[in-house]
Amino acid sequence: MRIAVTYENGMIFQHFGHTEMFKVYDVEDGKILSSEVVSTNGQGHGALAGVLNGLHADVLICGGIGGGAQMALAQAGIQLFGGVSGEADKAVEAYLAGELAYNPNVQCNHHGDHGHGHNCGGGHSCH
Repeated sequence: MRIAVTYENGMIFQHFGHTEMFKVYDVEDGKILSSEVVSTNGQGHGALAGVLNGLHADVLICGGIGGGAQMALAQAGIQLFGGVSGEADKAVEAYLAGELAYNPNVQCNHHGDHGHGHNCGGGHSCH
């Protein structure tokens, strides 16, 4: 299994469409075997689902995420856990333990309002 997390400085980056890196974890039998930080090469929003598909990600853990990206992930067969904040490594460990706190109804409906203190579900700021 491969788990991808939107990533910046050890933390879960809070706006999927603007993430510049994913931390990708290879997992087997509930244990992390390895991880690496991968650049998105400037891809954004819906194109990121293609990046994740190319990385063979099975699961995405992120902060805020818009409806279009959610649909693209669903079409790619990538399971989404949004509305998560904190340290990336701890979130993956919580996921593997079945204890990840996430928001199944996360939304990020702020396009055109970037950088103005908007909110992306779960009470977590996107920026």
